[in-house]
Amino acid sequence: MTQEESRTDLGLIRIHKNVIASIASLSAMEIEGVKRVGFGGLRSSLMELLGQKNVSAIKIVISKNEDVKVEIPLFIKYGFSIPDIANKVQENVRTSLEKMTNLSIKDININVQGIERG
Repeated sequence: MTQEESRTDLGLIRIHKNVIASIASLSAMEIEGVKRVGFGGLRSSLMELLGQKNVSAIKIVISKNEDVKVEIPLFIKYGFSIPDIANKVQENVRTSLEKMTNLSIKDININVQGIERG
C-alpha cells in the first residue's frame, strides 16, 4: 500500500492510493451515462447494496518520478456513446485528481466492462 507523500515546512503530507482511487471513483460517477465503477459479479452487487464504492477495482500506479497512472473499470448506461462517456470520465478524473492532490497524472485508462439499463 504505497502512499504519495510530499514534505512541507511543517512535516510530511501522505496521500494513500485508496484516496486517489476514491477521488477517481467519485469523479467518474459524476458523468451522466456512467452506471457504476468496478467489475461485475456478486461481490460488486453486494458492496453496492451495502452502499460501498468498489474503489478496490480502480488500479493506481505511481512511478518513481511521481507520474500517476489510473485504470478505471466502468459500466455504461445503455443508449449512451461509449467513447463520449469514456472521454468525459477521463477529463473529469484528471481535473479532480490534479485539483485535489496536486499530482502529475500521466494516464487514465478506461476499461468498459459492460452496458446496463439505466
